[in-house]
Amino acid sequence: MAGLLPVLLGSVPGGHLGLESTIGDLLRHPAFAGFAHLILPWDDRAYDEQMPLTSIGSLLPYHSHVDAETVASALNRMIDEAAGGRTVFYRFYSEVERQQEPARGNTGLFFFRGRPGAPYAVVCPGGGFSYVGSVHEGFPHAAAISSKGLNAFVLKYRAGRGEAVATRDLAAAVTYIHRNAGALGVSTSGYSLWGSSAGARMAAAVGSHGVASYGGGDVPKPSAVVMAYTGHSDHASVEPPTFVVVGQEDGIAPPALMKRRVKALRRDGTPVEFHEYEGLGHGFGLGTRTSAEGWVFEAIRFWERSIGRPSISRE
Repeated sequence: MAGLLPVLLGSVPGGHLGLESTIGDLLRHPAFAGFAHLILPWDDRAYDEQMPLTSIGSLLPYHSHVDAETVASALNRMIDEAAGGRTVFYRFYSEVERQQEPARGNTGLFFFRGRPGAPYAVVCPGGGFSYVGSVHEGFPHAAAISSKGLNAFVLKYRAGRGEAVATRDLAAAVTYIHRNAGALGVSTSGYSLWGSSAGARMAAAVGSHGVASYGGGDVPKPSAVVMAYTGHSDHASVEPPTFVVVGQEDGIAPPALMKRRVKALRRDGTPVEFHEYEGLGHGFGLGTRTSAEGWVFEAIRFWERSIGRPSISRE
């Protein structure tokens, strides 16, 4: 898939992670010093450092079709960025804010760069607000987005604190990006919010009600919202263009729930693109080697159309 690097069987200390690499290799990798634990899904548990990356799906109970090669490839993108002297992780809460509420130490933004000055996306992984599945439906999505010249951030929000806290983290992150857009090299015009499962609830909530409604700054609504497999039903009378993907056999967030929201948005005149994929349940991520494979590039094209930007996205 475009945007993903080839993965070797083994691993090299300080180099790329491979299919035989372990959780310990990831946690001790120098490229991830100071934030490696935030790459993994759970805030409140120790990990078996001997676990191979091929078993990383066992850490994601609400997800399916976790592909170790896709996971490793996206991580290797960050390793290469760090090796080139570029910052890959940003704290959006100040040191004072983190001291005031220590759980904010479990937040941050992973940056997958596109072209300088291009619009940006914030990708919000899911995990039932219990964990954050960045390795499966955060980093791979951002790698695909950045491969098309667009900038992408993956949000690590506070897990285990519920939807309201997580959505406030998203609002704080978007505010941070807008206030630091020059230093980050991104455009504040035409940004998009992407989310999967619980993350889609967060993205849709900010799309509906705005960043300031969740404690953020005076920031425009996103130009597009991309939602994957969620049961979110709330909506406003005016919504951003919305792209939706669901699995036909999703027992956690049945497609009928999202179909009702799609119908309501279309009734109000919101541009919506909806895709339902056969043979898939909840949490399929990029859908590698499934009926959903390639959906992320369709979503990129939808976003580009929503901001009137000539599409450069080709698989």
